[in-house]
Amino acid sequence: MLVVDDDPTVAEVVAGYLDRAGYRVDRAGDGPAALARAAAHRPDLVVLDLMLPGMDGLEVCRRLRGQGPVPVVMLTARGDEDDRILGLEVGADDYVTKPFSPRELVLRVESVLRRARPAPVRAPRPPSAAGLTVDPAARRATKDGTELALTLREFDLLTFFLRHPGRAFAREELMREVWGWDFGDLSTVTVHVRRLRGKVEDDPARPRLIQTVWGVGYRFDATGREAD
Repeated sequence: MLVVDDDPTVAEVVAGYLDRAGYRVDRAGDGPAALARAAAHRPDLVVLDLMLPGMDGLEVCRRLRGQGPVPVVMLTARGDEDDRILGLEVGADDYVTKPFSPRELVLRVESVLRRARPAPVRAPRPPSAAGLTVDPAARRATKDGTELALTLREFDLLTFFLRHPGRAFAREELMREVWGWDFGDLSTVTVHVRRLRGKVEDDPARPRLIQTVWGVGYRFDATGREAD
């Protein structure tokens, strides 16, 4: 684990709880230090504060994602929904708003890690449709043979859609089935659907695969027909 926070007290508390949960923890107090430590030893997950001196958490997250896939749980003291959405937009897999329960943070970290790890048992044939194929064991997704650069949650969301073509799901159902949450900010689902459309649709402005079902939520149409 890499914990990035310029508040020594917060960093110490987070690192302490993660350490007691059985994780090896490294710490950084600003953006450049976080990038240097991540480059020297790639972490399995980053707990990243949004407000950092010199380089904010959004830019750190962008650069981490540019170096390769790594799960990110973002911390923010702001209650503004726009800040949370920005974090998800740049590739954060989850976020926790300060003040937070350290136990809740550890549970969020464990949830993200579970979904990031390859399946320990032999998986069935990778689901595919409309030129899209996902391999859950390898955490690899392709479109027409070209590999897609998906975040952890985008991959999980696409896999879920491919396994349930033609069925409409409410955002609450997607949050429960894909994120494993029984409650949370539903804008998380909206942002990830928009990001996923940008990577799998020929024209994200007129999606044919991941369609909006007004008054319900979203449906994956394996035929790729334009919605009415």
